[in-house]
Amino acid sequence: MDKEKLAALRERFAGDNERRIYDAGFAAVADRLFDPKGTRVASYAGLPTLLDAPYRAVDWSAPDLAGLDVALIGVPMDLGVTNRNGSRFGPRAIRTMERVGPYNHQLKTMPTKELNVADIGDVPFRSRFDLATSHEDIQRTAAAIVSAGALPLFVGGDHSISLPILRALGAERPVGMIHIDAHCDTSGPFDGCKFHHGGPFRQAVLDGVLDPERTIQIGIRGSSEYLWEFSHETGMSVIHAEDIAGLGIDAVVAKARAVVGDGPVYVSFDIDSLDPAFAPGTGTPEIGGLTTREVMAILRGLAGIAMIGGDVVEVAPQYDATTNTAHAGAQMLFELLSLVPFTPGRN
Repeated sequence: MDKEKLAALRERFAGDNERRIYDAGFAAVADRLFDPKGTRVASYAGLPTLLDAPYRAVDWSAPDLAGLDVALIGVPMDLGVTNRNGSRFGPRAIRTMERVGPYNHQLKTMPTKELNVADIGDVPFRSRFDLATSHEDIQRTAAAIVSAGALPLFVGGDHSISLPILRALGAERPVGMIHIDAHCDTSGPFDGCKFHHGGPFRQAVLDGVLDPERTIQIGIRGSSEYLWEFSHETGMSVIHAEDIAGLGIDAVVAKARAVVGDGPVYVSFDIDSLDPAFAPGTGTPEIGGLTTREVMAILRGLAGIAMIGGDVVEVAPQYDATTNTAHAGAQMLFELLSLVPFTPGRN
């Protein structure tokens, strides 16, 4: 190395300048994280919360969510599973994940610092046995969050939780949806029950709370295609996992943005959209899925859509020996949160 260049580097980055950050954007991030001594809170210290957001206790008999921009909430319920259970433990597993965020280097945002965000605990369930009652509790809780003016991000739990959420968010008008999943989840009844995790979006359309023509489903694959004609018959856009490499991520993002347009949109992310190589800890794994990098690129490409809420579902940690699945779930929750500063009317 040239001696003059080395001397210049030492003058700029060594000695009294070792902790100095020259880039204004990066310096602003560091100023929010480090104290004057150059220390920040250890990621493994303290009580675990979703995305290390502050915890806000809520009395659900008289909920006070005033001032919240975003409410992060767990939904520990998996009564609607058709295969392996265990996603009731998903919220707890995702809360234990550290070092996710707080800075999104692609979108250049620190949502937990730029917005009033809190982990408000879990949906208060009246019964651990009754699926219908649990759905009522989820719907009531979602409605309370929305009425307080906060944007809700839910952590499941199985994918049946999306139906009562959409009933609350789409009560005044049907909403659009960007749905990233291995399965369309538009099946009919199984074993005499139509409220399982394989059919929430069929019921949401029939309930008039989800607009199928403003719905796109991304990453679809597996052997259950014969169950999902409802998606095609109602005008949902379906992008199969096998087609994404040929289309390219930019084209997938452009299609998603075109489908949902400028109207209100819900974003639902099922962890089984990822290939089991990245996320084995789920109830219905399907090989041939998306990579974490692909999903992150898709979600980041949605910045600016009129998102009104979202969910991350189906993390089942007992099948997750390496914790990779919970880590991926936490990262996708962070990506959803990172979209909020760009949502029209919320910046």
